[in-house]
Amino acid sequence: MKFVLSMVAALGLTSTAMAADLPDLGGKEVVVVTENAYPPLQFVDPKTGEAIGWEYDAMAEIAKRINITVVYENISWDAMIPAVSEGQFDLGMTGITIREDRKEKVDFSDKYMTSQMRMIVAGDETRFDDAKSFAANADLLAGAQPGTTPFYVTVYDILDGDEANPRITLFETFGAAIQALRVGDVDLALSDSTAANGYVAASDGRLKIIGDPLGTEDFGFIFPKGSDLVAPINAAIASMEADGSLDALNTKWFLEYKLGQ
Repeated sequence: MKFVLSMVAALGLTSTAMAADLPDLGGKEVVVVTENAYPPLQFVDPKTGEAIGWEYDAMAEIAKRINITVVYENISWDAMIPAVSEGQFDLGMTGITIREDRKEKVDFSDKYMTSQMRMIVAGDETRFDDAKSFAANADLLAGAQPGTTPFYVTVYDILDGDEANPRITLFETFGAAIQALRVGDVDLALSDSTAANGYVAASDGRLKIIGDPLGTEDFGFIFPKGSDLVAPINAAIASMEADGSLDALNTKWFLEYKLGQ
């Protein structure tokens, strides 16, 4: 999938013009890669087939503020960090947790969102109600994407630390793990609260969140090491936080938007 997003497209947010103290990159083309599988951050609208979400709106506003033209590409999660690290793309976005091991491969923006790790289960699940009771039942399976924060939380914080534990079923996308949970192929999927709330809200009671949060994580955009885009993007993020635009996006996508409706 490839399409060009004009930097002058209106978002309907509080900011209507580029702030005078932000850098002007002169319409520079920036190739942004995403997965489109992480509602409500970025996903394909099931009604229209259009790629939409919090991160798309945020990137459009950033583009307007620092004068860039964004070109979008699509890639799987497991290929994203290596591809950005190798310079195939200028920026990656898909609710990426800021972690020290990842900083060895890519540069991160400042955080644009903080979220908590949550346990998603079937709406009628009664066999367990927290991480401890899930771990105690050897018949229960967890779905996860390799290399993601939920995968490592499952392995090291819930199970025995063995990355080859047969109780973990691996999926290429988080959406596939959620579908497996829906049909009963796995009993648990972990996600940050951002995506978890989105999937549960759209499930008509077929999914629910259980237990206490399993830690907190910050999200950021990723860049090739040494990218000169980091500082301008950070300036735009700071300005959006200062003028309430990030809060407006949170209200739009986490309170007002209903996935699948």
